[in-house]
Amino acid sequence: MQREFFGTDGIRGPVGQGKMNPQWVMALAWSIGRSLTQSQPSRPTVLLGQDTRASGPMFTAALQAGFNAAGVDVFLAGVLPTPAIAYLSRSLSLSAGLAITASHNPHQDNGLKLFMDGQKLSDAQELAIEAQMRLALSQGWQAVPSAQLGRVARLEDARGRYIEFCKSFWPSDLSLKGLRLVVDCAHGAASGLAERVLRELGAEVIAPFSEPNGANINFHCGATAPQALQTQVIQQQADLGLAFDGDADRLLMVSSTGQILDGDHLLYLLVQASLAQGQQVPGVVGTLMTNMGLQARLQQLGIELVRAPVGDRYVKQELLRLGWQLGGENSGHLLNLAKVQTGDAIIAALCILQHLQRSGQSLAEASNSLQLWPQVLINLPWQQAQVQDCPDLQEAVNDVEQALAGRGRLLLRKSGTEPLLRVMVEAECEQLAKRLAKQLADQLRAWQQQLERPEQTKVES
Repeated sequence: MQREFFGTDGIRGPVGQGKMNPQWVMALAWSIGRSLTQSQPSRPTVLLGQDTRASGPMFTAALQAGFNAAGVDVFLAGVLPTPAIAYLSRSLSLSAGLAITASHNPHQDNGLKLFMDGQKLSDAQELAIEAQMRLALSQGWQAVPSAQLGRVARLEDARGRYIEFCKSFWPSDLSLKGLRLVVDCAHGAASGLAERVLRELGAEVIAPFSEPNGANINFHCGATAPQALQTQVIQQQADLGLAFDGDADRLLMVSSTGQILDGDHLLYLLVQASLAQGQQVPGVVGTLMTNMGLQARLQQLGIELVRAPVGDRYVKQELLRLGWQLGGENSGHLLNLAKVQTGDAIIAALCILQHLQRSGQSLAEASNSLQLWPQVLINLPWQQAQVQDCPDLQEAVNDVEQALAGRGRLLLRKSGTEPLLRVMVEAECEQLAKRLAKQLADQLRAWQQQLERPEQTKVES
């Protein structure tokens, strides 16, 4: 079945429009709460946290009301990274954890990421919640009797608990003393938290993007705009830089020379770290977007790469199916199931920093044995339902694939979080990748314009 409400990574959209309005969110919380009360013998309890968006408190109030109306108790965690919500909800044996965040999107958007037992939901769980939600929207819903209403409490020192959890992964015989780091928290949920973890482990930390005001989250900074960190690392003469996204489940890094290392580079460093510790790495799970250069390098090491659909929960599903530990996306979602059960950018950063400290290598030195193939990605605004409806699409795709002739690959994918069509061409030759990506994108734009013209003509008449 097709999911109606959930996307690639939870629910997301413009604040006040479509799903992301208080009334709809309240009904969703009631639906989730109803599902929990029907499946659990005792009163369910949910942990709510948020990133730094101005709309976060509004949605916290709506979710709290919906859960309480369904007879679910709520713990409020305040501003907290999404991985912290996953960890704390599991460590406290709560029924679920819910992060109010639109991740790397601008502040005008918000969203919801739901965890049960510290893990993102399966497709089947999301479909079950959607079925309950459709009933609530079509038949209405009402609160349980007053004596059964859920209650609300604040989880004391939620940030401190998570900070200590992160630090527990750092070995006692190592220190970050002498290391100068620039940390870009994207004015998001990791602001003030990631810096504290690293400072308490001994590093000198410069944090130029840790002053959230409700509207500056991800604005020209963070993991989706690493050029800001790149500039800061060079200006501050730092050893390296770390960039998180708004809810701190994505990580990118910048070397002392200004080289930006994406998720493919960092996944390779996690492989290196595991091998250096004498651990076996039979295979790694990437996605359809994983660079072929990483695949080729892993093959040289005798390590298999398996590709999952885009989305870190699909990466995890493959890891569990195969019994492997390491996986990730080039966007910066990284999974190390030997450490944690969900993508956690701060812990991934600590694993890589530990490897660098033990090996005595710089970030550039540790990553220079991986050569990624040039990858050109064009994001097209896209409102159409199916790209397959584009006339002569297969012929256009065949033209690109014939031009690549085994020297690269083409991927067309609708975004699961934004109204975009992603056209990605990867090739050993950058000029070839650029030319073919533009060629196909131009054809798709022309087709979309043809569809829009009849509507424009009707409006004008």
